[in-house]
Amino acid sequence: MQFRSSDKDPAEWLPSDGSYHCTYAATWVGTKLRWDLAVDENERQALLGLAEDCPTTTVVYEPAP
Repeated sequence: MQFRSSDKDPAEWLPSDGSYHCTYAATWVGTKLRWDLAVDENERQALLGLAEDCPTTTVVYEPAP
Protein backbone atom coordinates (compact mmCIF):
# COMPACT_ATOMS: atom_id res chain seq x y z
CA MET A 1 0.00 0.00 0.00
CA GLN A 2 1.40 3.38 -0.96
CA PHE A 3 0.61 6.47 1.09
CA ARG A 4 0.13 9.93 -0.36
CA SER A 5 0.99 13.15 1.45
CA SER A 6 -2.75 13.69 1.94
CA ASP A 7 -2.80 10.51 4.06
CA LYS A 8 -0.26 11.93 6.53
CA ASP A 9 -0.54 14.45 9.32
CA PRO A 10 1.99 17.25 9.99
CA ALA A 11 4.09 14.92 12.17
CA GLU A 12 4.73 12.81 9.06
CA TRP A 13 4.69 15.31 6.21
CA LEU A 14 4.99 19.04 5.51
CA PRO A 15 5.02 20.86 2.18
CA SER A 16 8.47 21.07 0.64
CA ASP A 17 8.09 24.86 0.43
CA GLY A 18 9.00 25.94 3.96
CA SER A 19 7.42 29.36 3.44
CA TYR A 20 4.04 27.60 3.36
CA HIS A 21 4.42 25.68 6.66
CA CYS A 22 2.62 28.28 8.78
CA THR A 23 -0.33 28.55 6.41
CA TYR A 24 -0.48 24.76 6.11
CA ALA A 25 -0.46 24.30 9.89
CA ALA A 26 -3.14 26.94 10.43
CA THR A 27 -5.36 25.36 7.78
CA TRP A 28 -4.79 21.91 9.29
CA VAL A 29 -5.68 23.09 12.80
CA GLY A 30 -8.69 25.04 11.53
CA THR A 31 -10.02 21.93 9.83
CA LYS A 32 -9.50 19.84 12.98
CA LEU A 33 -11.33 22.46 15.06
CA ARG A 34 -14.14 22.94 12.56
CA TRP A 35 -14.99 19.26 12.49
CA ASP A 36 -14.02 18.52 16.13
CA LEU A 37 -11.46 15.94 15.00
CA ALA A 38 -9.03 14.22 17.35
CA VAL A 39 -5.29 14.87 17.36
CA ASP A 40 -2.78 12.21 18.42
CA GLU A 41 0.27 13.09 20.51
CA ASN A 42 2.79 13.04 17.64
CA GLU A 43 0.57 15.31 15.58
CA ARG A 44 0.04 17.60 18.58
CA GLN A 45 3.78 17.93 19.20
CA ALA A 46 4.45 18.67 15.53
CA LEU A 47 1.75 21.36 15.50
CA LEU A 48 3.08 22.93 18.71
CA GLY A 49 6.55 23.06 17.13
CA LEU A 50 5.14 24.72 14.03
CA ALA A 51 3.20 27.19 16.19
CA GLU A 52 6.45 28.30 17.83
CA ASP A 53 7.82 29.10 14.37
CA CYS A 54 4.63 30.93 13.35
CA PRO A 55 3.94 33.56 16.06
CA THR A 56 1.98 35.85 13.73
CA THR A 57 -0.19 33.15 12.16
CA THR A 58 -3.83 33.04 13.21
CA VAL A 59 -6.07 30.00 12.97
CA VAL A 60 -9.47 30.92 11.60
CA TYR A 61 -12.38 28.49 11.49
CA GLU A 62 -16.12 28.26 11.80
CA PRO A 63 -17.60 25.28 13.68
CA ALA A 64 -19.44 22.89 11.40
CA PRO A 65 -23.22 23.08 11.63
